[in-house]
Amino acid sequence: MAEAKKKKTGYSAEQITVLEGLEPVRKRPGMYIGGTGLEGLHHLVWEVVDNGIDEALAGHATEISVVMLEDGGVRVTDDGRGIPTDVHPKTKKSTVETVLTVLHAGGKFGSGGYKVSGGLHGVGVSVVNALSSKLHVKVWNDGQVWEQDYEGGVPQGDLKSTGKTDKTGTEITFWPDANIFESTKFNYDTILDRLRHAAYLTKGIRTSLKNEATGQRYGFYFEGGIQSYVKHLNIGKEVVDDDIFYVDKTVGDTQVEISLQYTDAYSETIKSFANNVLNPDGGTHLTGFRAALTRVINDYARKNGLLKEKEENLTGEDTREGLTSIILVKLPDPQFEGQTKNKLGNPEVRGYVETVMNEHFNYYLEEHPAVARKIVGKALLAARARKAARAARDNILRKGVLEGASMPGKLADCSNKDPKDSELYLVEGDSAGGSAKTGRDPKSQAILPLRGKVLNVERARLDKMLANNEIVALIKALGVNIEDSFDINGLRYDRVIIMTDADVDGSHIATLLMTFFFRFMKPVIDGGHLYLAKPPLFELVRPGRKNPVFIYNEDDLEKTLDATIEKRKKDGSKVDSASERHKQAGFIEVKRYKGLGEMDAEQLFDTTMDPEKRVLVQIQVEDAEKADAIFAKLMGTEVELRKAFIQANAKFVKDLDI
Repeated sequence: MAEAKKKKTGYSAEQITVLEGLEPVRKRPGMYIGGTGLEGLHHLVWEVVDNGIDEALAGHATEISVVMLEDGGVRVTDDGRGIPTDVHPKTKKSTVETVLTVLHAGGKFGSGGYKVSGGLHGVGVSVVNALSSKLHVKVWNDGQVWEQDYEGGVPQGDLKSTGKTDKTGTEITFWPDANIFESTKFNYDTILDRLRHAAYLTKGIRTSLKNEATGQRYGFYFEGGIQSYVKHLNIGKEVVDDDIFYVDKTVGDTQVEISLQYTDAYSETIKSFANNVLNPDGGTHLTGFRAALTRVINDYARKNGLLKEKEENLTGEDTREGLTSIILVKLPDPQFEGQTKNKLGNPEVRGYVETVMNEHFNYYLEEHPAVARKIVGKALLAARARKAARAARDNILRKGVLEGASMPGKLADCSNKDPKDSELYLVEGDSAGGSAKTGRDPKSQAILPLRGKVLNVERARLDKMLANNEIVALIKALGVNIEDSFDINGLRYDRVIIMTDADVDGSHIATLLMTFFFRFMKPVIDGGHLYLAKPPLFELVRPGRKNPVFIYNEDDLEKTLDATIEKRKKDGSKVDSASERHKQAGFIEVKRYKGLGEMDAEQLFDTTMDPEKRVLVQIQVEDAEKADAIFAKLMGTEVELRKAFIQANAKFVKDLDI
């Protein structure tokens, strides 16, 4: 029976192509996995999991499981065909050993091993082996169980048959080398997110994760595939209609899968994938999708009298407002631009995607006239808002507002004109803004006070934003303009620092500002330019009120008091256990700050603005999808979701002054 299956699949030693050796990997791991930090560590898991995904794409696997072992190892198992165990004609070793010890040895370089795969992942499992202190491989195929052990990438014996079986598959268990990685502790949530996406993108596959140390376990199975993915992305948003458009068609040798749904949001969420690899910069599949979407919606609107003869066509920007879509193409030979696979370059794919969208999205609109009218209606509203925004922008451009002809009147700019040596503080309130202006270093520090709550841009289009004085002042001060005129090269400051009170209102204002940057100026975040200032919560006052100690959170306050009391005991100072703890520690007072305005200019500079002493938190987007969901929950219209989020996360909040 096993022999018959082998002939049917045609998966044997001949399909494993050898390109080069493995020696450089342990010396320069960053060249193969990007680094030796947490991202590189988890990349080991991705490489093994991707082998199972490629088996699923080829139609031979239905399940992939990952187990985080108590001793720090990871076990990845799939029920695919199993790595071939026969002797490889070129290396004269078993094919299992060849795949695990020779770089670029895999079934994805032609020869018929895989019709579709995520790219040249043949480096994967051999690199995992090279960067592991130990690795154990178990293969089920041809009716037998095969096993082999490795240490530091070196086999500890030949591949051996250890029993009989009627199943097929591969199991890789590895322990990352502590001498190579900064940390060998895997993150459960990071792996879980990866397995969730794998299940969304490979319809019908089951993925699961178990953490032996904590007992946590979870699994995913999405019969709807990318339809389920779209539904997940739209949690917290009000959808135009519950129905989700979906098409799965093969054109030539390329499979095109598209799912989309409209929401009441003002931004678009479009994710494009080639062979399950995310292409953040899009490519030919995204270009084809956008062209067809705009054409089909305009044709439908004209045909049904929703666009009058004299009215201009809807733009692509109009038709994509509020759109959530997943575009997934699977093709034999993906050509990516650059090593990172950020952009798909196959020119024929554009035509394939356009053909599928033109035909099937047109059918969808014709068969769902109520949904079609809602989609066109939303696009028409977006067009009107776009025209209003253009008029507003043209008006303020004529006044030189966004062009930098004149800076906002309340901006206290710095004298340094080199952005690399300049920073802008966005300060809550005129009072704190006044202290910041007085106490700052005028050569390198600019101050922009913000009055009241900033506009919630999650619920506002550009025309409304440009009518808001605080938003316009911020755009003008930054120098990057906005929307299609945005240019990150115009940024006037290397650091943009949000400085608000450490209370509920301050946190709200900071969140409003972060929403603005995430939705309209994400390159400022991506470039590492956005920061949060962390003002102190406490001041420990010494006798004579000289050399105060500033503390930034409750935990540090307790640690400081404990350490100071202990030091006084060792010095022989009298410590009265009945007195207040701060007095035991030799301080006459603990002063708690409720706002920046309570500090004078000198204190504000010393604690929050002095580059030698201040505490800044850099804002980064590690997972744009999660960030999008959080902003939608916190700043969107769904009150119940926001309430649930606050209740679920309240226990993690510290140092909040209500």
